[in-house]
Amino acid sequence: MLRPRITPCLLVRDGGLVKTIQFKHSTYVGDPINAVKIFNEKEADELIVLDIDATANGAEPDVKLIARLAAECRMPLCYGGGIKTARQAKNIIGLGVEKVALSSTAIETPQLLTEISQEIGNQSVVLVLDVKRRAFRGGYEVYIQNGVKPTGRDPISLATEAEALGVGEVVINSIDRDGMMKGYDLELATRIRAATRLPLTFLGGAGALSDLTELIQACGVVGAAAGSLFVFKGAYKAVLINYPSADQKAELIRSAFTH
Repeated sequence: MLRPRITPCLLVRDGGLVKTIQFKHSTYVGDPINAVKIFNEKEADELIVLDIDATANGAEPDVKLIARLAAECRMPLCYGGGIKTARQAKNIIGLGVEKVALSSTAIETPQLLTEISQEIGNQSVVLVLDVKRRAFRGGYEVYIQNGVKPTGRDPISLATEAEALGVGEVVINSIDRDGMMKGYDLELATRIRAATRLPLTFLGGAGALSDLTELIQACGVVGAAAGSLFVFKGAYKAVLINYPSADQKAELIRSAFTH
């Protein structure tokens, strides 16, 4: 039986673990390999690792780092950043990564998603949509190149097109909520959930376990991903890798489905 997934998302820049606020104000918070070791101990459901500068800088995927992450990780691992060809995706899967994530390149060249899914299987292909609320016209717009370049595309239409292109999962990342720790954009989440049957993961805004509960309550069986929530602790945001215990996770999910 499918169940909600609670997923830490680690952002990598120059080989280091960082956190951002609305895709800006990058702060170094440690070594991603050490973070993976701790999430192993805490038995996280899965892990997303995104190299946030690779595509924007035209860089290749950091194969050495990916190999180290995959060798250390004892949970399903999704990696994104710098993937431009089906060969690169296949090589990354060959290192022991379960899923590859694409964003800017795939939105500019949608057929790449089809090529990669034919090479590695659609269950291993994830489309990441970085989404910002339109200030004056209303609705939402997808941005690329690390949240800098607007596409003019609505995330709902892209999410609904994704399945036909060979995507197995869509991650919706709220730029407005990134690092704010004030809760998910539930309006965005419920609209996307209603538009597609694909597996979905939502990222951006979680600041407490109750935010995960609210997301699951609103959208059902989805992935609840978070960065700051699992990296910082307390009012002063001390760096401390954390994750809900098995009992906390069970109660969180039970509460979501009984209210």
